[in-house]
Amino acid sequence: MSLADKVLAVNNDLPIRTDKPVHSGKVRSVYWLTEADSRRLIAEKNYDVAPDTPLAIMVISDRISAFDCIWHGEGGMNGVPGKGAALNAISNNWFRLFKEQGLADSHILDIPHPFVWIVQKARPVMIEAICRQYITGSMWRAYEKGEREFCGIELPDGLTKDQKLPELLITPSTKGILRGIPGVPEADDVNVTRKNIEDNFAAFNFTKAEDINLYEKLLKEGFNVISEALENIGQMFVDTKFEFGYVTDKNGQEKLIYMDEVGTPDSSRIWDAAEFANGNVVENSKEQFRQLLLNHFPDPDILLNKDCMPEREALARDNALPESVLMKVSEIYLGVAEKITGEKITLSDNPKAEIIEILREQYQLIAD
Repeated sequence: MSLADKVLAVNNDLPIRTDKPVHSGKVRSVYWLTEADSRRLIAEKNYDVAPDTPLAIMVISDRISAFDCIWHGEGGMNGVPGKGAALNAISNNWFRLFKEQGLADSHILDIPHPFVWIVQKARPVMIEAICRQYITGSMWRAYEKGEREFCGIELPDGLTKDQKLPELLITPSTKGILRGIPGVPEADDVNVTRKNIEDNFAAFNFTKAEDINLYEKLLKEGFNVISEALENIGQMFVDTKFEFGYVTDKNGQEKLIYMDEVGTPDSSRIWDAAEFANGNVVENSKEQFRQLLLNHFPDPDILLNKDCMPEREALARDNALPESVLMKVSEIYLGVAEKITGEKITLSDNPKAEIIEILREQYQLIAD
């Protein structure tokens, strides 16, 4: 079996029983279960959710996106071997630590397979909760051009590239397009201030204003848990994105939880600590793939200029990347995951067949 056969590139065609359209994102596909199957699983598995909570099967893929495009490789390799399993394993590890340390639950109820989560429907807070410990990336580029205010926070003069910030910064942006909020453009991924959120907490989907403090507390605590754990394995947690939402437990209590994925190479910058001590920045995250792309193509401005989306999409569509590029990314993701979890990640020969068998035999969710 070829390496390409071990890559799960298409994850929205599984015969999972559902009466709704399959939602397929850049990396994950979501299958909403029927009401009958949701109620049955909640009862059978004793999940801590209200009995009428909608459940979904969330299947990760090995696809890789960067610069808002999906990339593929030579020889039919339409993803990165091991990437999906690595991302799930890392998130599972952090969510477990958060729960053990009394922070908050996540949307995950069950993990049937390394590529699969059973999740509960949550009401998302419409914020990309971004936390930064170092000045790098887009923040550094803006700072270098003279900007000093970020999401209502003033930074001092004299900072240098990749320097540790005076304190952990929360620089939120909008999740989706929010309308009718004074001072907030109606566009996705727009930076907002804490005052924007306080003055319009309901528009951001907070139940009450006090929950703004709670989301910031969970964000900082989660960041610190991951940062400390990474420090113990010689890695630095540079910046990351969290998402939050509301769910209701079996006692009818509403609670704020972590959602999506956390602390992964896709959602975070992770640097090698020993290299940084020697004055070098070595990325152990998707940022390294972005740099590989910028160095691979003769005109990197196409990838950096948002006005060049048609040309950028053509680059991704018409250029199969060398296998060596995707294998380098695989090495990064698997290496970080194995360091974090302390366990070897084994590539499946046929992940799709495994997923179908488990969901049929153990959960009775396959529409035969």
